[in-house]
Amino acid sequence: MKRFILTAILVSVAMLAGAQQRVRINISPAGEYMFAQRDTCQLFMSVYDPVEGSETSIQGKQKPCILFVFGGGFIMGDRNAKAYLPWFRLYNENGYRVITIDYRLGLKGAGNVGVKDIDVIYNAIQIGVEDLYSATAFIIDNAEALGVDPANIVIAGSSAGAIISLQAEWHLCNRSGHSDMLPKDFRYAGVMSFSGAIFSRDGKIRYAQEPAPTLLMHGTADKIVNYKHIVFFKNRFEGSKPLADIYAKNAYNYNIYRYEGNQHEIASSFVRSFPEQLRFLETNVMKGEKRIVDVSVSDPSIKVWNVNSTKEIYKNN
Repeated sequence: MKRFILTAILVSVAMLAGAQQRVRINISPAGEYMFAQRDTCQLFMSVYDPVEGSETSIQGKQKPCILFVFGGGFIMGDRNAKAYLPWFRLYNENGYRVITIDYRLGLKGAGNVGVKDIDVIYNAIQIGVEDLYSATAFIIDNAEALGVDPANIVIAGSSAGAIISLQAEWHLCNRSGHSDMLPKDFRYAGVMSFSGAIFSRDGKIRYAQEPAPTLLMHGTADKIVNYKHIVFFKNRFEGSKPLADIYAKNAYNYNIYRYEGNQHEIASSFVRSFPEQLRFLETNVMKGEKRIVDVSVSDPSIKVWNVNSTKEIYKNN
């Protein structure tokens, strides 16, 4: 657990900085709104509208809004980071609205966090989920002004943001955590996780209700957000592999792309996997088809990040 947290923080900083250096595109949000006031900060969302003239529906059905939660090891990150802009632009050009949000960074200033600090780690995830729910409630209350159908919201996240997204859907299905902030009949239309996991304090993951269609993308050698699981007594950190096992056993609606030998670089491979994302959204979410995909991907063109030590992190970025 200690290696997971410390390395996650370092690699998230390196990944974001490296990606920003490669980006050339620059787009601006159509609007920015404060959705929550906390004791220590104000939380904002940015709205990126579909490109004028783009196709915003398929066979008369409106394309979902993508509600995105950034990554950064729970200590840093930016909802409008330049590294994300090419991906937002792709969605906008394909008729999708993207809303990207702030959340409180629960490990910022926490110092060296290890196994003895499980409560601190869990709290960081939970306050991220609470802020995602607050943003969702704001969108529901202002749906017409934002141009969003509350029944047609897909949450997506990278790394820490993927953990928050998966955790939020899990709590919502079980009506646990802060899910009472949302209407009783509210459900997300889908979930997209780029190197995510769920942290349970109560043993194995179970769903009282079937989760929304879920897309999982993860490197099988990920040392940052573990692809398999970490177990410490009743505390379980379940990555994409055990989650896919649960979905398969219960015949849930899911896609998983297992990037063989890849590590945490899959958390930032948004543009590369965009066709797979569109297929998931159009088929599993919009058409409601239970198109189960379980694919092992071997792509030597994806640069593998070796993250066994701090030296290796910065050497490869």
